[in-house]
Amino acid sequence: MPEKPRVTVLAGGVGGSRFSMGVREALRRRGAPEATVVVNTGDDLWLSGVRLQPDIDSVLYALGGVNDTVRGWGRAGDTERVNEELQAWGAGWPWFTLGDLDLGTHLARTGWLREGLTVTDVVARLAGRWPLGIRMLPMTDSEVDTHVLLAGDVRMHFQEWWTRHRAALAPLGFENPGIAAARPAPGVEEAIREADVVLVAPSNPVVSIGPILAVPGIREALAAARGRVVGVSPVIGGAVVRGMADVCLTAIGVETSAAAVAAHYGPRRTGGILDAWLLAEEDAALAASVEAAGIRAVVAPLWMRDLELSAALADAALAAAGA
Repeated sequence: MPEKPRVTVLAGGVGGSRFSMGVREALRRRGAPEATVVVNTGDDLWLSGVRLQPDIDSVLYALGGVNDTVRGWGRAGDTERVNEELQAWGAGWPWFTLGDLDLGTHLARTGWLREGLTVTDVVARLAGRWPLGIRMLPMTDSEVDTHVLLAGDVRMHFQEWWTRHRAALAPLGFENPGIAAARPAPGVEEAIREADVVLVAPSNPVVSIGPILAVPGIREALAAARGRVVGVSPVIGGAVVRGMADVCLTAIGVETSAAAVAAHYGPRRTGGILDAWLLAEEDAALAASVEAAGIRAVVAPLWMRDLELSAALADAALAAAGA
């Protein structure tokens, strides 16, 4: 791997945004080119007539330095006057809060989409507001919102299941209607194939990374990538770092362990996506199991409590790609 590598990251959610910040910092210190981050759009939804893209906005706000680090989502210092008025009208979802500044983003996005811009065009416009130091791309320009399959042939939008019910309703599975006809957004396949290293962020493997991999053409691009593909475990010490990813894993029959998630992604040489996998120090005993699955195991500190630790994690992932 060159000293100043070209890096592409697959990411979604808070874990993806923190990891992207670490990658940006690590590459800045190397004097390397800006990374490309391919962001999940399976979380997207229409609400009160506007288009929301939670994972896009999480990465955008974090890189722009305007994210709410306490709540973990939305804009720092936001207010909720418009949201309160919507609820007074019985509009929207009373359990899904939209901040006023956040609504500004959604309104701008919706207007541009209705004018005929693609999702890629809109993301580029949004990213131009702040010096992100990273190129953001959506995984696809198609609408492929995630639905949760529940008992009794019930289907529910992922955001309702996740935010309203806190994943308490046992899922039978997840689907993204229309994804079979979707295509990677312009630039995504090239960013993956031509990268010196592709990093899979410690995002939810099922509903953040899963939809990215389900877009036709992306797995093929990973298979053809000239650089190594390195993933970072979202599980530390047998527990997910954030959210309810363990419920998602259970629904698809995957144990909540670093080794099981690595096996779920699979080794690239036999049709999976990984060349190497970073496990937490707490999971060092699982390294042999990962190696036995045909994936190189690297033990490293995985907690991203601040920018310095996130950059150190990115450095460890880059080092794993160069081995």
